[in-house]
Amino acid sequence: MSTNVGRHAAHRSASVPKALATATDLKPDDVRVITEAVNPLIADAFVLYVKTKNFHWHLSGPRFRDYHLLFDEHAAVIFESIDVLAERVRKIGGTTLRSIGHIGRLQMIPDDDEEYVPASQMLGRLLADNQQMAERQRAAIGVCDSHNDTPTGNILQDVLDQTERRIWFLYELTQDDR
Repeated sequence: MSTNVGRHAAHRSASVPKALATATDLKPDDVRVITEAVNPLIADAFVLYVKTKNFHWHLSGPRFRDYHLLFDEHAAVIFESIDVLAERVRKIGGTTLRSIGHIGRLQMIPDDDEEYVPASQMLGRLLADNQQMAERQRAAIGVCDSHNDTPTGNILQDVLDQTERRIWFLYELTQDDR
């Protein structure tokens, strides 16, 4: 998570507004550290959702139907994880994303604005993005575990399992015929 520290330090809140400070037995510093580990993952989930839908909408080629359905399935799972993670941040007394700008400040996965991307490159880009997400999800699980927040770590383990499933499918689709 150290790659996020410098980039995002200016965007941290010193404290949670009193009206949003959900009661918890976690120490305020633990809540802050966990929130700082999870919010960038939520931002990247938004980015990956949009990128996956972009590829779903702008796909062409001989495997159109298969990839079109796969990308839609992947996008739905990614989108579902956003609310689960954001609500978990609120349950522990943190605050989460507020705007597209906030997402942009926290995102690590790059946008993909190209007018046309061949299907094989779509698969490769999504594979790389999901691999990056898995690495950062694993690191966030460690943060949660070291700050006495097993429930958030457990949620992240489920999200990581979904990410690894996407990696598996995308990886297999990028392999040459054997």
